[in-house]
Parts: sequence; structure tokens; C-alpha cells
Amino acid sequence: MARRNNSARASARAANSSEAAVAATTQFDPSTQLAFVTPTELVELPSQGKFYDAGHPLQNKDTVEIKYMTAKEEDILVSKTLIKKGLVLDRLVESVLIDKAVKASDLLIGDKNAVLIASRITGYGALYETKVTCPVCLTVSDYAFDLQQSNINFGGTEDVEGVESTTNNTFVVKMPITKASVEVKFLTGKDETKLAKMVESKKKHRLPGADAMITNQFKSFIVSVNGSNDRTVVASFVENMPALDSRHLRSTYQKLTPNVDLTQEFACDTCSYESDMEVPLTADFFWPRA
Repeated sequence: MARRNNSARASARAANSSEAAVAATTQFDPSTQLAFVTPTELVELPSQGKFYDAGHPLQNKDTVEIKYMTAKEEDILVSKTLIKKGLVLDRLVESVLIDKAVKASDLLIGDKNAVLIASRITGYGALYETKVTCPVCLTVSDYAFDLQQSNINFGGTEDVEGVESTTNNTFVVKMPITKASVEVKFLTGKDETKLAKMVESKKKHRLPGADAMITNQFKSFIVSVNGSNDRTVVASFVENMPALDSRHLRSTYQKLTPNVDLTQEFACDTCSYESDMEVPLTADFFWPRA
């Protein structure tokens, strides 16, 4: 992230204030002279704007400008109504974005994550403390991660073999066992919300599949199988896909998808186990402990 220089804005405001002071014939009123400029950041987009359709405000743009989190955004984060509706993070994203033409629901998930991480840093700093469970001894302990150490996966087919891109910003992956050609897309905030609502609805009505995280995700990002975009065909393929095909698709999709990589080194003080770990995003991320 690069902090945007706001000196031009501040200088302009100062000049206007000086002119007003010279012209004024009444006693100086401090309340009329207050002009606060919220700092902004340029956030690097994992997608670099390459995977948006024509007409999207971020098409071919590699950065997006956000403002620093303020008390207004903290109000959003503690809104019980927004939390209950699952809208709190979307509202936060749209509140910090400078370009109001950009909607959280239309952002690719990786780009949305980049904005959220940048916002968290501007609001509470880069040090993220949360509880972590050691995968070996199962000890739960407090652990600190540095969000500034995150890396970016720019996605695309450059480093992925056996994948063909299409003109529709989708990708065709060849399965190793069934030899099926599976067309996939990158998920947006809208897709993410739709998936969450579907899972919640299944849980509420006690329908099967509510806990089928892997297959539900597959059904969300698979566009077609062997050229057929019939959702019944897609669902049948997903539910009968050999495990080797499933692992291949998940691995390939992760490599293709532009996103922020929050993998960092973890060392357990109890058993001395050391390994790379994906930073767990818990409630402490935006609701840090005092």
C-alpha cells in the first residue's frame, strides 16, 4: 500500500481559510475554520484490474484509493443490524472506498480482501493478535502476526499449467482422472453473499448440504462442465467427482485466483513446532481485544 500525498488538498483548504480570514470583519470564530482532511491509501489490487468486464470502474486498474478508517467506520463495525444481516464488511468496504462507483458486491474476492486488510491496518495497525491452536500439540495461545508481511498472488494462467483462459474472464481446467473440461470463474462479493445465504437457508430449514463446504464452493465457481452450463449437470459432476480431481481443481483454482496471501511463519512455544500457517481471520481482526 502507498500512502497518497494529501498536501495539495490541505494547501488548498489552508489558502481558502486564509482568504476568508482576511476578508472577515467580525471576530474570528474557530468553529468555522476547522477543516479536517482524512488521509488516504492506494491499495494494490491482486487482480490488477485484468479480470473485470468492460465498463467496470476497476477494469485495467492496478490500485484503488481508500480513506483511513474513522469513527464512522467503527460505528459500522459495531452495528448489530449490519452484523446480523451479514452486511457489515461490505458496508465497511464501501465506506472507505473513495470512488463510490465501486461496489463491494462487484469486487473480486481477492480485491475485496486487499481493501479489508488495508482498512484494518489504517484503523488498528499492522500488528494482529489473536488466539492460535498448534496443529501438533493443540495448545491454544496468543500469537501476533504482522499484516504488512502479506504477499500478493496476482493470479491468472502464467504459472499454471494445463489451463486455458477464455474471452469471458473464465478458465478451463482439465481434470486428471475424469478428463472433464471444467470451466471456472472468479467469485465476487455478490457470489460470496449468495453462497453464505444459501448455506444459512439450508441450516435454518435443516436441509442436507449445509456443511458441505467444498462442494458448495465448487458449485459456486464452476461455470460449465464439458461445455454444459446446466446447473443440474454441474451439481452432478461435483457430487460424483473423484477425490483426485477435487484436489486438483482446488489447488489449480487457488493458484489462478488473484488474492492476498496471508501465510506467515508460526512457532509453538509449547512443543517447538514450526511451520507456515495461514493467518486465521477471527473476530479479533476487526474487533481487536482492548
